[in-house]
Amino acid sequence: MAIMQPMCEQRYLEDFRIGERFILPSRTMTDALFAAFQAASGDNHPIHYDVEYCRSRGMPHMLAHGFQVAIQTAAGAGLFPHMVEESLKAFLEQSSRFLQPVFAGDTLYSTLTVSEIIPNRTTGVLVMATEVRNQRDIVVMDGWQKYLLRKRSALRDTAS
Repeated sequence: MAIMQPMCEQRYLEDFRIGERFILPSRTMTDALFAAFQAASGDNHPIHYDVEYCRSRGMPHMLAHGFQVAIQTAAGAGLFPHMVEESLKAFLEQSSRFLQPVFAGDTLYSTLTVSEIIPNRTTGVLVMATEVRNQRDIVVMDGWQKYLLRKRSALRDTAS
Protein backbone atom coordinates (compact mmCIF):
# COMPACT_ATOMS: atom_id res chain seq x y z
CA MET A 1 0.00 0.00 0.00
CA ALA A 2 1.50 3.31 -1.10
CA ILE A 3 1.72 6.16 1.39
CA MET A 4 0.16 9.34 0.07
CA GLN A 5 2.47 12.34 0.00
CA PRO A 6 0.97 15.72 0.93
CA MET A 7 -0.08 17.81 -2.07
CA CYS A 8 1.90 20.82 -0.80
CA GLU A 9 4.28 21.88 1.95
CA GLN A 10 2.75 21.32 5.38
CA ARG A 11 2.02 24.34 7.54
CA TYR A 12 1.40 24.75 11.25
CA LEU A 13 -0.19 27.52 13.28
CA GLU A 14 2.93 29.69 13.45
CA ASP A 15 3.39 29.49 9.67
CA PHE A 16 0.31 31.63 8.96
CA ARG A 17 0.24 35.44 8.86
CA ILE A 18 -2.55 37.94 9.50
CA GLY A 19 -3.92 39.13 6.16
CA GLU A 20 -2.91 36.00 4.24
CA ARG A 21 -5.63 35.24 1.67
CA PHE A 22 -6.98 32.02 0.22
CA ILE A 23 -9.00 32.65 -2.93
CA LEU A 24 -11.44 29.86 -3.75
CA PRO A 25 -12.56 29.01 -7.29
CA SER A 26 -15.56 30.98 -8.51
CA ARG A 27 -18.84 29.18 -8.99
CA THR A 28 -21.95 30.08 -10.96
CA MET A 29 -25.15 29.17 -9.16
CA THR A 30 -26.73 26.95 -11.82
CA ASP A 31 -30.14 25.30 -11.73
CA ALA A 32 -28.30 21.99 -11.19
CA LEU A 33 -26.59 23.34 -8.05
CA PHE A 34 -29.97 24.52 -6.74
CA ALA A 35 -31.41 21.05 -7.35
CA ALA A 36 -28.42 19.35 -5.71
CA PHE A 37 -28.68 21.60 -2.66
CA GLN A 38 -32.43 20.93 -2.37
CA ALA A 39 -31.81 17.17 -2.57
CA ALA A 40 -29.02 17.30 0.03
CA SER A 41 -30.74 19.68 2.45
CA GLY A 42 -34.34 18.50 2.13
CA ASP A 43 -35.46 22.14 2.04
CA ASN A 44 -38.67 22.09 0.03
CA HIS A 45 -39.74 25.74 0.04
CA PRO A 46 -40.60 26.83 -3.54
CA ILE A 47 -38.52 30.01 -3.23
CA HIS A 48 -35.47 27.76 -3.75
CA TYR A 49 -36.70 25.62 -6.66
CA ASP A 50 -39.74 27.16 -8.43
CA VAL A 51 -38.74 30.03 -10.72
CA GLU A 52 -42.36 30.99 -11.48
CA TYR A 53 -43.15 31.18 -7.77
CA CYS A 54 -40.18 33.53 -7.37
CA ARG A 55 -41.11 35.70 -10.34
CA SER A 56 -44.68 36.03 -9.02
CA ARG A 57 -43.07 37.60 -5.93
CA GLY A 58 -40.89 40.05 -7.85
CA MET A 59 -37.63 38.09 -7.88
CA PRO A 60 -35.66 37.56 -11.09
CA HIS A 61 -35.02 33.85 -10.46
CA MET A 62 -34.78 31.25 -7.69
CA LEU A 63 -33.30 32.53 -4.43
CA ALA A 64 -30.32 30.65 -3.02
CA HIS A 65 -30.70 29.32 0.52
CA GLY A 66 -28.29 30.96 2.97
CA PHE A 67 -26.52 27.65 3.58
CA GLN A 68 -26.09 27.25 -0.18
CA VAL A 69 -24.19 30.54 -0.14
CA ALA A 70 -22.26 29.69 3.04
CA ILE A 71 -20.91 26.45 1.56
CA GLN A 72 -19.16 28.53 -1.09
CA THR A 73 -16.61 29.28 1.65
CA ALA A 74 -15.78 25.60 2.24
CA ALA A 75 -12.01 25.67 2.65
CA GLY A 76 -11.81 22.28 0.93
CA ALA A 77 -12.42 23.99 -2.40
CA GLY A 78 -8.93 25.51 -2.18
CA LEU A 79 -5.43 24.64 -0.99
CA PHE A 80 -5.85 25.33 2.75
CA PRO A 81 -6.84 21.77 3.84
CA HIS A 82 -3.95 20.32 1.85
CA MET A 83 -1.56 22.68 3.65
CA VAL A 84 -2.74 21.59 7.10
CA GLU A 85 -3.12 17.82 6.65
CA GLU A 86 -0.55 17.24 9.41
CA SER A 87 -1.57 20.10 11.73
CA LEU A 88 -5.37 20.31 11.53
CA LYS A 89 -7.05 19.05 14.70
CA ALA A 90 -10.60 20.37 14.15
CA PHE A 91 -12.90 22.75 12.34
CA LEU A 92 -14.32 24.45 15.44
CA GLU A 93 -17.04 26.83 14.33
CA GLN A 94 -18.24 29.24 11.71
CA SER A 95 -20.49 32.25 11.42
CA SER A 96 -22.20 33.80 8.41
CA ARG A 97 -24.09 37.03 7.72
CA PHE A 98 -26.21 37.11 4.59
CA LEU A 99 -26.07 40.67 3.27
CA GLN A 100 -27.61 40.51 -0.22
CA PRO A 101 -29.70 37.95 -2.11
CA VAL A 102 -28.11 35.39 -4.41
CA PHE A 103 -30.15 34.15 -7.36
CA ALA A 104 -29.73 31.34 -9.86
CA GLY A 105 -27.29 32.55 -12.50
CA ASP A 106 -25.18 34.62 -10.10
CA THR A 107 -21.45 33.89 -10.03
CA LEU A 108 -19.85 33.89 -6.59
CA TYR A 109 -16.24 34.67 -5.66
CA SER A 110 -15.14 33.53 -2.20
CA THR A 111 -12.11 34.50 -0.16
CA LEU A 112 -10.79 33.32 3.21
CA THR A 113 -8.44 35.74 4.97
CA VAL A 114 -6.43 34.99 8.11
CA SER A 115 -7.80 37.53 10.59
CA GLU A 116 -6.59 36.24 13.96
CA ILE A 117 -4.10 33.74 15.34
CA ILE A 118 -4.69 32.64 18.94
CA PRO A 119 -1.77 30.52 20.20
CA ASN A 120 -2.05 28.10 23.08
CA ARG A 121 0.66 25.78 24.44
CA THR A 122 0.70 23.03 21.78
CA THR A 123 -2.12 24.16 19.50
CA GLY A 124 -3.89 27.35 18.58
CA VAL A 125 -6.89 28.74 16.80
CA LEU A 126 -6.61 30.12 13.29
CA VAL A 127 -9.50 32.48 12.53
CA MET A 128 -10.31 33.19 8.90
CA ALA A 129 -12.67 35.93 7.78
CA THR A 130 -14.94 34.75 4.99
CA GLU A 131 -16.30 36.89 2.19
CA VAL A 132 -18.46 36.07 -0.82
CA ARG A 133 -18.92 38.60 -3.62
CA ASN A 134 -21.14 38.31 -6.67
CA GLN A 135 -20.36 39.12 -10.30
CA ARG A 136 -21.17 42.79 -9.64
CA ASP A 137 -18.49 42.86 -6.87
CA ILE A 138 -21.18 43.21 -4.17
CA VAL A 139 -20.52 41.45 -0.86
CA VAL A 140 -23.40 38.99 -0.45
CA MET A 141 -22.08 37.16 2.64
CA ASP A 142 -19.38 37.57 5.24
CA GLY A 143 -18.41 35.78 8.41
CA TRP A 144 -15.59 33.75 9.90
CA GLN A 145 -14.31 30.22 10.43
CA LYS A 146 -12.16 28.87 13.26
CA TYR A 147 -9.70 26.00 12.95
CA LEU A 148 -7.71 24.28 15.69
CA LEU A 149 -4.15 23.68 14.46
CA ARG A 150 -1.08 22.11 16.00
CA LYS A 151 1.94 24.29 16.57
CA ARG A 152 5.19 23.28 14.86
CA SER A 153 7.03 23.93 18.14
CA ALA A 154 4.89 21.23 19.82
CA LEU A 155 6.37 18.67 17.42
CA ARG A 156 9.91 19.64 18.45
CA ASP A 157 8.95 19.40 22.15
CA THR A 158 7.58 15.86 21.77
CA ALA A 159 10.57 14.76 19.68
CA SER A 160 13.03 15.73 22.45
